[in-house]
Amino acid sequence: MADTQSQPEVLAESVRINGAAAEATLSGGELAWRPGDGGGIQRQLELESEVLGCRVEGRKLKVAIFASSGGDGDGGGAKGGGEGTRRRRGEVVLEMESEDAAARWGDAMRDRLASLGRPKRLFIIVNPYGGKRSGRSIFQTEVLPLIEAAGILYTIQETNHRLHAQEISRSLDLRKYDGIICVSGDGVLVEVVNGLLQRKDWETAIKVPLGIIPAGTGNGMAKSLLHAAGEPFSISNAVFAIIRGHKRALDVTSVVQGKTKFFSVLMLTWGLLADVDIESEKYRWMGSARLDFYFLFRTLNLRQYNGRVLFVPAPGYEEFGDPVEQHTSSKSNGVKNGVQEDKENDSNGETCGYAGPSIEEADLQWRSLNGPFVSVWLGNVSFASEDAMAAPKAEFADGYLDAAIIRDCPRWDVLGLMFQMKDGAYVNSPYVEYFKVKAFQIEPGLRVGSSTKGGIIDSDGEVIARGDGSHAGHELEHPMAYGPPIQLTVDQGLATIFSPR
Repeated sequence: MADTQSQPEVLAESVRINGAAAEATLSGGELAWRPGDGGGIQRQLELESEVLGCRVEGRKLKVAIFASSGGDGDGGGAKGGGEGTRRRRGEVVLEMESEDAAARWGDAMRDRLASLGRPKRLFIIVNPYGGKRSGRSIFQTEVLPLIEAAGILYTIQETNHRLHAQEISRSLDLRKYDGIICVSGDGVLVEVVNGLLQRKDWETAIKVPLGIIPAGTGNGMAKSLLHAAGEPFSISNAVFAIIRGHKRALDVTSVVQGKTKFFSVLMLTWGLLADVDIESEKYRWMGSARLDFYFLFRTLNLRQYNGRVLFVPAPGYEEFGDPVEQHTSSKSNGVKNGVQEDKENDSNGETCGYAGPSIEEADLQWRSLNGPFVSVWLGNVSFASEDAMAAPKAEFADGYLDAAIIRDCPRWDVLGLMFQMKDGAYVNSPYVEYFKVKAFQIEPGLRVGSSTKGGIIDSDGEVIARGDGSHAGHELEHPMAYGPPIQLTVDQGLATIFSPR
């Protein structure tokens, strides 16, 4: 009896939909209707997966929808929205017999949407400089109409300098919001994570749901989230995922060198892909096409880097590399260039921020691979960009990073790998060593054939160390030095992110 009593009231009403008489029913999580004469096909909308929100105007109940068909308001929606289908905004208008009936239905529908756990108020950070500098227009034309139709309140703030999003999230009053949304590339999301983990209340702060709306060059996180749910990559689908309020856990990686530490949620690269990502910045006006263009250029002028990598393999990947007899992990208790310092104190003398995952050396069996390397890639999610599935077996919260390492590989085979990266098939190449790790350490060396130049180490689209011996053209010194070991350790499911399913 208790279960029966908890079910919401079923509403039924004679209405007019788009001018035609119909019998409408609101039951459970579905709005359904059929022609008033009893014939014809019944149409329905699932509140959870197809309805943005509703509003009442006199005798009319206007239901804003975002569905894979019927989105033009013709009265009907198809279920789902898998790969290959496109959702469209629309509106279904139910004209009731009285204003009281319209108000009653509006209240009932809003209550049922609220019961789905959707966010009520969001803090939105817009980066107007990322990608093709279109973040501001993307928010106005594609984000705002959807969140207003869903009845979500919001506060917006634009970033105006590097690490601004980190500063915002470090001081934001999180009690006012149900999530922090980044209209940007992946870099702003990473800044937000670092800001949350630098707070005194980091344990609760890092559980605030985060959202990403693609407005950058790579957009790897948004692509990974939508792909995992079988949804086409689009800005509107990313917004709707946030509106629906589904969440998933997300691994966070501590990147440590001596006393310097910051946190990553996407990737770390050294070698070819880092060079492509960072050196192609001069072609940012090309959008994501700059990555393909510069990959071709860099492959034709292929570099290799000396060095060594060490790692703790995930179960099932112990055959990769050679055993290491003795190994000491990198420790962290400091700060540089705005990166977290474990010993930084607040005004009361209490330690602030997250110290990173603990490492029990006795439980870790380290292995190693020696260079020279063409490319070293560590990924937390499957896509590096919209068109590059760099880690096809990556999961959001499995507690491991996916490593893809290329060593001795002819340049023409490297070029072939680029075309296989769109669907992740490149990892099947004999030139690619692909495996999962719990911890990873890079000991970067100089470029092969050079006695002075090293490479770029890039985390989530930002340079963390350069081996060229200078910082010419760079406003800020990089947080880490090229040469000493840099260690990555995964903290399973530490953060929370809005997800389509």
